[in-house]
Formats: sequence, structure tokens, C-alpha cells
Amino acid sequence: MAVAVLTSKGQVTIPVSVRTALGLGTGDRIEFVETENGQFAVMAATKSVKSLKGIIPATRSVSIEEMNAAIATQGAAAR
Repeated sequence: MAVAVLTSKGQVTIPVSVRTALGLGTGDRIEFVETENGQFAVMAATKSVKSLKGIIPATRSVSIEEMNAAIATQGAAAR
């Protein structure tokens, strides 16, 4: 288990094994995501939105009008 110490300035040095596992380098950003009460996961925030392209296969193209209609329908249902 990797352990780090919190400084008086609120800074933490992430252990090498954790940085390696997350693929972190100098200047990279990390996110702290709350998973349960009082527990957090550390996530690398180094990927761009462009990296998400293609992870969900498109079955068909959708027009702007269809998108707006779906948004309006869901918005009305939420009220």
C-alpha cells in the first residue's frame, strides 16, 4: 500500500508507484472523486474529451431537430 504525508500547506507527494499506475507526469492534473461517505478515488484527468470519440458505436445519425425534441421530452418528463 502506498502512503503519503499531508504538509501544513495541504500538499501531498504522490508516491512513484501510484503516479506510474495512473500514467501521471509533471504538470498532469488529477481529480478526487467521492465514492462513498469519507472515501475518495484519485483519477488521472489527463485525457481530453477527444479521446472519448468512438467508445460508443453510433447506430445512426441524429438531426439537431431530433436532439431538441428528445431534450424537450425528457425536460417535460422531469417536471
